[in-house]
Amino acid sequence: MFIGVKKMEWIYQLNFIERGVIAGVIIALICPIIGAFLLVRRVSIISESLSHITLTGISAGALLGGTSIWFADLNPMYMGVVFALVGSLLIEKLRQVYPHFQELAIPIILSSGIGLSAIFISLSTNSTQEWYAYLFGSIVSVTAADLHFIILAAMSILLIVVLFYKEFISISFDLEHAKVSGVSVKLSNFIFSVLVALVISISMKVVGILLVGALIVIPVATSIQFTKSFKQLMAYGILFAQAAVFSGIYFAYHFQLATGGTIVVSALVILLVVLFITKQKSAVKVHR
Repeated sequence: MFIGVKKMEWIYQLNFIERGVIAGVIIALICPIIGAFLLVRRVSIISESLSHITLTGISAGALLGGTSIWFADLNPMYMGVVFALVGSLLIEKLRQVYPHFQELAIPIILSSGIGLSAIFISLSTNSTQEWYAYLFGSIVSVTAADLHFIILAAMSILLIVVLFYKEFISISFDLEHAKVSGVSVKLSNFIFSVLVALVISISMKVVGILLVGALIVIPVATSIQFTKSFKQLMAYGILFAQAAVFSGIYFAYHFQLATGGTIVVSALVILLVVLFITKQKSAVKVHR
């Protein structure tokens, strides 16, 4: 099914902690890269709407798996990916429908995702613990198949970012100039929306659907306090995300806490520390 299955047999030899840590490292690499573009484009809230529509896909997949023998072996994660991709397409379509009120697309998709998720979850037979893992993350829940998918998806995301880097930069900083320069804005927006959907989908097992948006935004919001270029913004965002993931997994494992919660709180603490330091430095400069 996947390319390079034989080359990744080592994944199936890992224990659950090793799988969780590797998945966390990969996610902490990918999230800030996409987050940097979202922050510059001032549409960081799009991650929240797509995360909720991803939950709709997962709950629909769980419902199908529990009620039909045809879908008994269906991994809800894959259904979440499909719904996230569809959600990204709907957002772009709604932006065209409301050209003067493009921000309406995000709350429409977000509220629709929440409503449908509530219905599907109430109809499904999955345990509370399973839903808790999907919503708030759990390193124990990362299977070998999940890690395999995360690695391949992350490689695809990085490759696409490299190939379309100039286009993404152009539409992020100056949309009008991008149009004049011959950049296919619709295609670039579509590809970028697909990347956001993939990032959310591969992050949900570790961070949780409700908290993945925070890992996409907070590390980048931290690095923007002192960086002077876009590449620095991404680089420091990755550094802060890695620190948040490692500390979050450590506290989650030793204190039996939700992984997503500890990762996000760690990211928030790092943000507060950086804000305090930058404020102190500014105060010192003023006094001089």
